[in-house]
Amino acid sequence: MPRPRTTSDADILAATGRAIGAHGPGRLTLAHVGAEAGVSPATLSQRFGSKRGLLLAFAADAAAQAAGPYLRARAAYDSPLAALYAVAAENAGHMSTPEEMANHLGMLQLDLADPEFRVHAAAHTRAVDAALQELLADAVAQGELPSGTDVRRLARAVRITTDGSLLGWALTGDGDPAALLRGDLDHLLGRNT
Repeated sequence: MPRPRTTSDADILAATGRAIGAHGPGRLTLAHVGAEAGVSPATLSQRFGSKRGLLLAFAADAAAQAAGPYLRARAAYDSPLAALYAVAAENAGHMSTPEEMANHLGMLQLDLADPEFRVHAAAHTRAVDAALQELLADAVAQGELPSGTDVRRLARAVRITTDGSLLGWALTGDGDPAALLRGDLDHLLGRNT
């Protein structure tokens, strides 16, 4: 009879994300992930087959969980825009150094170059866009944004602003990424004070 799993796949995939941030997908080894997750590389090979299999599982899980931060924030805040800003702060909080951002951007290279990864990246992008559109539609309905706002186009602009703001921070290393992102969203949404 097989031994029960003491570390869940979800815990391993979370550890994979942390290990990617530390090493990037190119330099990442099963030993890095194993050390982060508290399991042996052999365990990872048994569950995921290979480093590629683990990275594909990570990409699929990221796509499946992409709307989660938006749903949790929307449940926590009465204001849709407050929820949007909470997700932005959470996203910025995942990047502590420009090097960590660069390591995560290594996954983007896989997403663009490899069709199996691109499927998951596209699903992730669509899920984020849908969650943003829903949040912005709520903001229009509650009068936080003007009636007639093109929420589809604004959602795209919010995603581009979020990605671009964090990339700009990583390139210069200047300032606090959360504060920079908040300022860029304030400008985009016309909330400058």
